[in-house]
Amino acid sequence: MARSKKTAAQEALHALPFEKPIDDIRSRLQELEELAEQTSQDLSEEIRFYRDRLERVTREVYANLTPWDRVQVARHPDRPLTSDFIESCCEDWIELHGDGCFADDRAIVTGLATVDGVRMMLVGHRKGRETKERMACNFGSAHPEGYRKALRKMGLAGRMGLPILCLVNTPGAYPGVGAEERGQARAIAENIHEMFGIPVPIVAVILGEGGSGGALGIAVADRVGMMENAWYSVISPEGCASILWHSADGRERAAEALQLTAGPLFRLGIVDQVIPEPPGGAHRDPDGALAALKDQVLAWFEELLPLPADRLIADRRRKFRTMAASLDTLASAMDPARTGREPTPPVPEPGAEAARRPLPSAEKPPGGA
Repeated sequence: MARSKKTAAQEALHALPFEKPIDDIRSRLQELEELAEQTSQDLSEEIRFYRDRLERVTREVYANLTPWDRVQVARHPDRPLTSDFIESCCEDWIELHGDGCFADDRAIVTGLATVDGVRMMLVGHRKGRETKERMACNFGSAHPEGYRKALRKMGLAGRMGLPILCLVNTPGAYPGVGAEERGQARAIAENIHEMFGIPVPIVAVILGEGGSGGALGIAVADRVGMMENAWYSVISPEGCASILWHSADGRERAAEALQLTAGPLFRLGIVDQVIPEPPGGAHRDPDGALAALKDQVLAWFEELLPLPADRLIADRRRKFRTMAASLDTLASAMDPARTGREPTPPVPEPGAEAARRPLPSAEKPPGGA
């Protein structure tokens, strides 16, 4: 997915609040690089200094993200989408439309694809990138016909013997009156029920947002992966805060309590693998993030494709029945003495800014630049 190089102003436009130290350094680095092209002065030492500092500060900032910070990263407008995976990683692509009953929901895309010679059925949420496209895709919130379309195509894959890749990226299923009238809850429930019996390998990956049943409707799989800065939960932080405190001001506190980020979900066994993102998040290097995603998906299919159908179905059912099954499992996930990981920081009060370790103090570059 080739993208043109962005200017510092364009980068700053989409910068997240906690990324300001990174963008200040990136802006200065870009100024020096432009100056070096326009003058005979040797600025290589100063440029090297700022590149090293940019890498170091980026790693330090992203090593100390709060759960709410990661929710914001998952929603970044430049984050790679299902459509980017199709464009970048699929050697061929034939989109399949419609639920055979009512309509073709653009919020879910389905089709036949080949990735590094592996033929598969791809099902994913489609958010869109530009405003017009996002509105056409309902911002990734699918209607019941979207879930029926997904199930129809997954059934086709089962009959053809093709593995299924599901790419999840939705804030939740569409909650409008029309969707409810057409059976939204039933459509999602039927997907969950039927996916347990599909006789081919299923891999699901949460790309960005994994909201509630809208995500789970295409996420019952033999292997469930999650991008490093994605979130996956029964409800969004804002939705949780509005229920508990009648205000979205408590979203940071809710994000902490929901344990919706990759680390806690991996320790609980809800996801099987956390797929690492490039330094600074997938939105800084979409091609690198998609390459890591593709490698993990292919590794899982290589592992699953030789297994017989009855083994796949039995293991899939067992996986979900035993997921975070006991209080001891939950205690292990939360107890740093058992996990060997840093304890979760205390939950801040609604509206309070989460504590974050200070960044390195400003350093003077060589030559006083």
